[in-house]
Amino acid sequence: MGARTVVADVADELARRVASGRYAPGGLMPSVRGVAEEFGMNRATAQLILGRLESYGFVHARRGKGFTIRDVREEGGVEVYRRLFRLSMPTPELAIAMFGDIVAMERQILFDALLSYTATRQRIDRRILERDIDTLESLAREADPNPARMLAAEVALVRRLLGALGHTMQRAVLNSIGEMIAEVPEAVAAYYAVGPEPHVLAWRALAAVWEAGSSPSPAQIEQFESLFGAFHERVVDRFAELVTGPPESVSGAA
Repeated sequence: MGARTVVADVADELARRVASGRYAPGGLMPSVRGVAEEFGMNRATAQLILGRLESYGFVHARRGKGFTIRDVREEGGVEVYRRLFRLSMPTPELAIAMFGDIVAMERQILFDALLSYTATRQRIDRRILERDIDTLESLAREADPNPARMLAAEVALVRRLLGALGHTMQRAVLNSIGEMIAEVPEAVAAYYAVGPEPHVLAWRALAAVWEAGSSPSPAQIEQFESLFGAFHERVVDRFAELVTGPPESVSGAA
């Protein structure tokens, strides 16, 4: 069942069935006895597994009726969404849609920070942000850039910016987004689909806008919207390739 523990692995398998729709919202999970028999374990362990699913937010216990499956896509919070994304990999259509939402949220958080920065720039030590961008650039210039290390550095950069702006809720969401992406290798790889250098260039461009000391012009806002939109499209397309495989080539022969 995996290299962690039987409880964790079986809980993930049952949660994966919920994520894929095999177990429909509103229905009942298999009973303690059913889980014990299917996975060859005692009932105490099966009960522990179903309790863990409840703590995950995938089911809720109903006295005398067992564990009812929640509509996790409709009702789940950020932590449920995070687990749901990781478990959705065997269902590419769902995984791609969720990844698109994740990238879109990250893009919106960053864009809001761009618009907010100049109003509170006196609270931010720009030299620290420049140092963080320098760190990101150093990682990007390595002979074999490590996407996971770059992601960690970039999340830390955005986290610092959001903290300085006082955007604490956005920072919390950003932290969860970073964790969602970091837990899925395909997502980490796709995040740098355009290569590491464009990420650095985008941050340098943002720094130049902030250095000007005035609010971004309409033309600059449009430029960044276009840049972020193109980034979003390419990243999601790359993720789709990684989880489904490249599209089959079409023969030109008649």
